[in-house]
Amino acid sequence: MDIPQEVDNYIKETIEDSLGLEISTQSLQLKLRSTEEAQRRLRDQCLFLLSKLKEKDQIIERSKAEANMNAAALKRFVEENQKLAAECANLLTQCNKWERECSLYDRDREALMDFGNEADERAKKAEIRAHELEEELRKLTEELRFYKHHYENQGIDSSSEGTALEENLLESVLSTLISKDEVMCGRAFLEANNSLEPCQKMLKMWNRLRPSTRKILSLAAEVKTLEKDKEHLRMNLCKAEDEVKVLFEENNILDEANKRLLRQYHKEKNLHGSDGKHSGSASTKCYYLPDSLADKQAKIKSQDMQSN
Repeated sequence: MDIPQEVDNYIKETIEDSLGLEISTQSLQLKLRSTEEAQRRLRDQCLFLLSKLKEKDQIIERSKAEANMNAAALKRFVEENQKLAAECANLLTQCNKWERECSLYDRDREALMDFGNEADERAKKAEIRAHELEEELRKLTEELRFYKHHYENQGIDSSSEGTALEENLLESVLSTLISKDEVMCGRAFLEANNSLEPCQKMLKMWNRLRPSTRKILSLAAEVKTLEKDKEHLRMNLCKAEDEVKVLFEENNILDEANKRLLRQYHKEKNLHGSDGKHSGSASTKCYYLPDSLADKQAKIKSQDMQSN
């Protein structure tokens, strides 16, 4: 096998060097050139590695800058997210508060409507009772006129027998309508109308009045009381109707405000959930909330009690 010339020269030079023989100038020049070539290649490689190292340093610096920017952006995002969470919690609290207000107003409205219905029923009952008493009074008046006309025609008005019969009949009729405990209402009626001269006279001769006369006065007093109760109930019913109208209008205002708040809450929730950013703190809108109607209902009841 043939050995390459370079290998042969290398072996030859090695042997001569080991024997202490002088190396040729050509061999030294070849070694010098090879050494310079190797040094040049190493220098180029070193420069190339330095450029690569500088490029990597620049990449590291850019990565650090991007990391700092991302950290700052993440911090701002966390702060904005916390603000949005606080605002959402505030809106949810207000929504729950207004829902409780709505339920309170609904209960107040139902209570007021029940009170109005109760007042209406009481007014109807009082009116029916007043009509019944008026009808009974009218019948008694007609009976009195009939007996009076009958006895006048017979000419026995002045007789004791006719007077006793009239009183007995009248007493029997009135006994079915007026109890003994209700007789004193007639005296109270005369005392209340003491400014009238007939009432003053009848009040002075109260102990000498016939039982039938006392019962008639008691019946008139009850009719007058029922008329007053009827008027008071009518006034209270009108007030209750006005309160129901006001409550209905205030409830409509509250419903509109609640709907606007819910729309705003869902809009902001969807907006923040889609992009995760918030340009500014949302301003919380304050709507007018009408006062509770429990005091109004209590006021109406107190007026009703005072009128009674």
